[in-house]
Amino acid sequence: MATKTGKSFVGRFGVHIAVLVFVAIWTIPTLGILVSSLRDKDQIIASGWWNAFASSSQSEAGRLPGASAQTQKDGKYVIEGNIFGDGPKREISAFGVKSSAPTQYKAGSVADLNDGATLQMNADGGFVLSSPKAFEGDRGQRVYFASSAPPKFTTENYNAVLFSEGIGRSFMNSLTVTIPATVIPILIAAFAAYALAWMRFPGRALLIAVIIGLLVVPLQMSLIPLLRLYNGVGTFFGVPSKTYLGIWLAHTGFGLPFAIYLLRSYIAGLPREIMESARIDGASDFEIFVKIVLPLSFPVLASFAIFQFLWVWNDLLVAMVFLGTAPDQIVLTAKLNALLGSRGGNWEILTTSAFITIIVPLIVFFSLQRYFVRGLLAGSVKGG
Repeated sequence: MATKTGKSFVGRFGVHIAVLVFVAIWTIPTLGILVSSLRDKDQIIASGWWNAFASSSQSEAGRLPGASAQTQKDGKYVIEGNIFGDGPKREISAFGVKSSAPTQYKAGSVADLNDGATLQMNADGGFVLSSPKAFEGDRGQRVYFASSAPPKFTTENYNAVLFSEGIGRSFMNSLTVTIPATVIPILIAAFAAYALAWMRFPGRALLIAVIIGLLVVPLQMSLIPLLRLYNGVGTFFGVPSKTYLGIWLAHTGFGLPFAIYLLRSYIAGLPREIMESARIDGASDFEIFVKIVLPLSFPVLASFAIFQFLWVWNDLLVAMVFLGTAPDQIVLTAKLNALLGSRGGNWEILTTSAFITIIVPLIVFFSLQRYFVRGLLAGSVKGG
């Protein structure tokens, strides 16, 4: 007994450790995207997201004012001011006058330049450039410095993405595609699953076999034939083929085999006594389906809704094939893909767009997750 108890404890402990590892693997990158989406552009470049709450150090370059800003003091020509101007002040730790040695001098020290000229730069950004000869030219001395800035969080990235980069419109386009493409397969599959589980008619076994066979057919094999069919239908009726209706039907067709298989497995496991009692009371198949089967099948409907919603929301291939790329049609994944190509260096834009992309699936999953496992496992023991 002690041995079995020990093994049971070790097994539970191992399961808990494994769950914690998977949670960490999923949570840490998501947290990194969220933190990066709220950081300032310069700080994203300077340090990783895990240093977001600490001051960031970075090397910068600036230019001092030109000869027009010089004054005479004690027989020398002097240019003084603050390298940060009217912008936010940062603390300078070191500076230099050559790109090859940007931190040659410590802040507060005096750098000896050519022809007796000197430059002193303090930690607050204040500088004094002096020379025995008058300065010439409109371009001032080029300087380099290492500075540290306090943590800065902003929502400007979200304002830019939602209202300037077109992500807001693509977000609505994705909702326009995803919601109907999730609801339509559920409506069709629920009726089909009930018929295949509890109704007897010729060819029932063959239909079930065909549906199971369709589960292993690669989606890519049907893209070109379906697209040719859509184009032919559009040409015949004189209407555009790449419309929301077309992509709704495409996602419905791709999702139906799995939906019917999953729902049938669940509905077939419902108690036979309930169905027989309802038939004895004179209920028709439609009444049994609407009043008994649908309420009892909510967990499996929610499970498939999660699957279908996540798949359609994250889809890029089907959207690129069956829908246009105009601003009023392009979906969020396609827009993000375009931003990745044109704004590959703008991490604040990409991380913000990525978090907007994942926030809706997270809301859907956590809203329905209590039905997820129950819907997948129910009906797995008893089938019809």
